[in-house]
Amino acid sequence: MKGNVLIVDDDQAMCEMLDFDLRRRGFRVTWHTMAESAFSDLKESNFDVVLADIHLPGMTGIELCERISANRPDIPVIAITGFGSLETAIASIRAGAYDFVTKPMDTDLLEVALNRAVSHRALQEKIKILSREKARTQPFDELIGDSPPMQKLFSQMTHVADTDISILLLGESGTGKELVAQTLHKQSKRHQAPFIPVNCSALPETLLESELFGHKKGAFTDAQTDRKGLFQEAQGGTLFLDEVGEIPIMLQPKLLRALEERSIRPVGGNSEIPVDVRILAATNRDLESAVEEGGFREDLYYRLNVMQIEVPPLRSRGTDVLLLADVFIQQFARRFNRPVTGISDNAAQRLLDYVWHGNVRELRNAMERAVALTRFEKIAVDDLPQKIQAYQSGQIYIGSHDPAELLPMEEVERRYILHVLKVVGDNRTSAARILKLDRKTLYRKLQQYGVAKE
Repeated sequence: MKGNVLIVDDDQAMCEMLDFDLRRRGFRVTWHTMAESAFSDLKESNFDVVLADIHLPGMTGIELCERISANRPDIPVIAITGFGSLETAIASIRAGAYDFVTKPMDTDLLEVALNRAVSHRALQEKIKILSREKARTQPFDELIGDSPPMQKLFSQMTHVADTDISILLLGESGTGKELVAQTLHKQSKRHQAPFIPVNCSALPETLLESELFGHKKGAFTDAQTDRKGLFQEAQGGTLFLDEVGEIPIMLQPKLLRALEERSIRPVGGNSEIPVDVRILAATNRDLESAVEEGGFREDLYYRLNVMQIEVPPLRSRGTDVLLLADVFIQQFARRFNRPVTGISDNAAQRLLDYVWHGNVRELRNAMERAVALTRFEKIAVDDLPQKIQAYQSGQIYIGSHDPAELLPMEEVERRYILHVLKVVGDNRTSAARILKLDRKTLYRKLQQYGVAKE
């Protein structure tokens, strides 16, 4: 069943003809010749779309549009107007109609309009349901999502938030690993103590060592006074090591000792200082491969990786993208003082189709741009960044009905392996796990394809 249509037209023969044609095309149809009885039926039954003639006796089609818009804004109305009657069509849209069609009606074009209206209502209903579910079941206010990957993340966080175990957060750049770390800290027994983040990739080795462990006066040229490190600043709380995979190999033994001994020695110092901090670390690197390649210490990896939590990429979270987009639109509408209330159906579909390599960060930037640029109450496709507007989903075709186009198994395997690798952001460990291959086998195949790392 394509949808439940309510037809309102004072021409009974027209109603009967539309009833016959639309039922053959898979719609359920109810019709009335008076607007008053149609509106009463609308209050009692659940319709997906109303198809209403503008010229009706008693309550006019324009008045019916206004009443439906005021009382049942969730149901789109398609107005039927006379051929060439542009003024009437504009009046119906202003009265709240979703679309209009002209007499004499082309049934194929009418079916397209009805399908579009039904899809519009279904999408709006989906957004409402997602919002209700979020309000009812969201376990962490800071994190938004109702998809299976996010429910798995919430379950893992619930079990470990109030413990002191070290956690390694894995995920692509922009997925929100620091927000997950902040939330874990807020839900822990250490929540009244500091949460101290440090980006390990943003500082050179000498400065990072001083930043983490502090230094004594005279330890190096610019050390004019003693300085506490971030381990001491986070005393009793949580130290978040972002991009931990970028810590220089020469500094890793000192970090390992600090974690195992729960004490630090400042640069230039002679004595150990006890520290009580919980360590949360994050990386978008494939640390298992880095360990095998000698770029990361194995003992430090296992010390950080007492518990592993993977923060899912946005492209795996389905309709969460619409929930997040709605939150960002509200935020930026308030900030920019713009009367933006939501997003159009076409723009919403573009957001669902796009792959979001930049993840939540990219979506947030896109919504900030859209709210700043739009001239309407709802974000339109033209308000989105050009690469989102122009994006076309790629597909892998396993076979064809034309024997000349069929591929050998080796080529099908090559294309699928490279597709999986692209989807997981070139994370060789994740790709091997999905493909159920050991990493050495995967690396060997990638070498054959000419895409293996040097």
